[in-house]
Amino acid sequence: MDMTVKKTGATAAWRGLANCRGCGIRETALFADLTEADFGLIHLPIDEFTVAPGAALYHVGDEPSALYTVRSGLVKLVQYLPTGGQRIVRLLRPGDTAGLEAALGEPYRHTAVAIHPVLTCRIPRAVIQRLSDETQHLHQQLMRRWHRAVERADAFLVELGTGSARARVARLILTLADGREECDFFGREDVGAVLGITTETASRVVAELKRQDLLTELRPNRFRCDVAALRALAEGP
Repeated sequence: MDMTVKKTGATAAWRGLANCRGCGIRETALFADLTEADFGLIHLPIDEFTVAPGAALYHVGDEPSALYTVRSGLVKLVQYLPTGGQRIVRLLRPGDTAGLEAALGEPYRHTAVAIHPVLTCRIPRAVIQRLSDETQHLHQQLMRRWHRAVERADAFLVELGTGSARARVARLILTLADGREECDFFGREDVGAVLGITTETASRVVAELKRQDLLTELRPNRFRCDVAALRALAEGP
């Protein structure tokens, strides 16, 4: 399958059939609760892809053919504004599921785009439908994921959409670090689209944090973080 994004020329490369039983993130992924008998109900292939930065897993309004489990990398869910701009409404990390609306047969509500190189598994909608019909395990997991998606959408509005630009950037970095002292960041245009600030403001704030040694750039868009100082900044106005 070619997932070429016409605007960027980026593509997704098929790697082979996914090994769901042996998946390294299975405990946090969509199939976490499936039993050995449940796996016997899967009669369509689940494909594993690598998706280049800038390439889309799917576009808003597309027919809901599949769900996608993020195995590594970072995916942004994008809404396009009437002005021609964009707003990133959620970030998906390893273990998250993209395209949950496909489980209901509804068109995709966002465009899902890889920020970093992404390894993903494409799960055909027919697989989801059969498992939902014949086992409760997947149905329960889908409900948990809907609940998590709602919680994260609320968090985006409250944590990343309010307060000063410095506080918002600090909260975003802490979210990406997820308790670690290092994190992979991304382009300032995307930072602005996540936080609802301009690209120029995002660039200025990141530069200030670097000058103040709250961030140390290890390589392009890979930072060591002063977690304690960033927490104090994040809690401010």
